[in-house]
Amino acid sequence: MKIKLDENWTTNNNNVPLNDEEVARYNAILPNQNQIRLSQKPFYVFMHFGMNTANNREWGNATETVQDFDIKKINPAQWVSTVKSAGATGLILTCKHHDGFCLWDTGTTDFCVTNSPFKKDIVKMVSDECHKQGIDFGVYLSPWDMHEKTYGEKEYNDFFVRQLTELCTKYGELFEVWFDGAKGANAKSFVYDWERYYKIIRTLQPGANIAICGPDIRWVGNEGGKTRLSEYSVVPSYLAKSETIEKNSQHCESDASSIKLLDSASEDLGSRNVLKSNADLCWYPAEVDVSIRRGWFYHKNENLTVKSAKKLFDIYINSVGNNCTLLLNVPPNDRGVISRRDVRALKKLGKKIDEITAFPVIQQNFGKLTEDNGYLEFRFDNVKSLKYCVLAENIADGQRVEKFDLYLLKPNGKYKRAYKGTVIGSKKIIRLKGKCVGALLIIRQSRSNPVLSQVGFYE
Repeated sequence: MKIKLDENWTTNNNNVPLNDEEVARYNAILPNQNQIRLSQKPFYVFMHFGMNTANNREWGNATETVQDFDIKKINPAQWVSTVKSAGATGLILTCKHHDGFCLWDTGTTDFCVTNSPFKKDIVKMVSDECHKQGIDFGVYLSPWDMHEKTYGEKEYNDFFVRQLTELCTKYGELFEVWFDGAKGANAKSFVYDWERYYKIIRTLQPGANIAICGPDIRWVGNEGGKTRLSEYSVVPSYLAKSETIEKNSQHCESDASSIKLLDSASEDLGSRNVLKSNADLCWYPAEVDVSIRRGWFYHKNENLTVKSAKKLFDIYINSVGNNCTLLLNVPPNDRGVISRRDVRALKKLGKKIDEITAFPVIQQNFGKLTEDNGYLEFRFDNVKSLKYCVLAENIADGQRVEKFDLYLLKPNGKYKRAYKGTVIGSKKIIRLKGKCVGALLIIRQSRSNPVLSQVGFYE
């Protein structure tokens, strides 16, 4: 195979400009500090738990009463220890789903957990345990509310802001606030005051990222764990408009299964061809939300649908290892614990994640590459059986790499291409196999000089 070392970012740059006004415009779009922290903790867990858990449903039907929440106890310590065993760093709890039932002691409605037979503030129990065990805590608050009588009227925005204020002030530091765009097809037409919601969060929880109907994290576009071949973080600003998310979100309970089968509406969100025709750009990284089970809430008849550790690891590689974050839903059951089948799969997942970087061969931080770094060559001290290559850009300088090739030097002295890639971004994890004595990384195309914070090879 002819490697063509002379065709790289320092020479022809794949026949596109390396530095011009357009490239400078793209590279001027940078993540804020919250988004940088997000990239450093890219795997966290969703926990769908509430009235639907007690009633064995995915969506409520607006007929529920507080007495229907008849769960007797929960074990937050087990929830959080399970999150940690999976290698995740955060937990987002569904504090209020579409049924309107609040899992905290709220002054906004009687339809809450402290008026149920359970009596206790579940949000406090879970957030306290997260802080105790060193796990980040986040909240999901459904804008759509089947129960609240003011929904559809302008007063609802005041109601929602009061709920949001409670969650942002009573439970310590939040790392993410998650807004869902889903609502029933027959729900009242209503315009949410998003900018007001965002202002409350920015004021009360300045360290929190706002997803998915929010300006900081975008929905990848499906709930099946799929990502794009090239997952860019610099995209047209119109993608951050919540109306787009609402249009593509679930509109009835039955949509939950069909969304898993859908690919994103557009495969290309951030190439030069897309960006050049959009004046307004933003840093808007993708989050992959997927459930460990068929549904989002626990159902006993779905115990056999729990994804294996192998499947979960594939999703991890395809998300965290493809410039995305991973939000893996793990629903507690109606006995208030994470089921054993789920726990086993998650512990095995955590072990697999640890094994990626457990046996380093070479780890280097190159920083900004110079004109003599058209390609990077590595030689090992003896024959290695590589399993992974991990690449990362310093995203504080933007997302620059657009195409690269990775070759492995075999013991017979010949190079073999192991991977042909496009973007790198915050992290790229490449699975490898076979014996080799060296490697060659050629960046073919970039938006100005690449800035690499990590090149690592692991056995």
